[in-house]
Amino acid sequence: MALKTRIMGAALAAAALLTTPATAQTVVKHASSPAGLILQSVTVKPGATTLYLSGQLAAPLDPTKKVPPTQLSIADFGDTRTQTLSVLAKIKAILAEHGFAMRDIVKLTVFVAGDPKLGGKMDFAGMNDGFKQYFGTAENPTTVARSTIQVAALAGPAYLVEIEATAAK
Repeated sequence: MALKTRIMGAALAAAALLTTPATAQTVVKHASSPAGLILQSVTVKPGATTLYLSGQLAAPLDPTKKVPPTQLSIADFGDTRTQTLSVLAKIKAILAEHGFAMRDIVKLTVFVAGDPKLGGKMDFAGMNDGFKQYFGTAENPTTVARSTIQVAALAGPAYLVEIEATAAK
């Protein structure tokens, strides 16, 4: 009987946790010290809703061009800065479809391919310049935890940037 009582007690406690309203601040963003472009870390507490976005690639500059993306050139997608802006615009739209905003992003993983114009090195400055158009702005004063990695190549030869996002609120 004692075991049955403990099991029922545990079940009731679990049910109470599931029905307890989320605390007012379920996501805590921890700034770097000294303050920087990205966060040091983020705490996502129980009760937060989390959305994971698959890696997103840039859209062609001319969306009316009827050529498969694998047959387009870097000029068709733009440089690293331009592709970063395109990808972040796509991420913003996907977030909105799910009731999230850019301020809800807690983590980005940015994959940057080397730019042939830079001798195969990634354009980190160009990516950061595009990033700054979406984070630390009047519209979105927040920033995120972020990793940026240079990769040998992405899904197609013309892609220079792919970004995964995790949002929570």
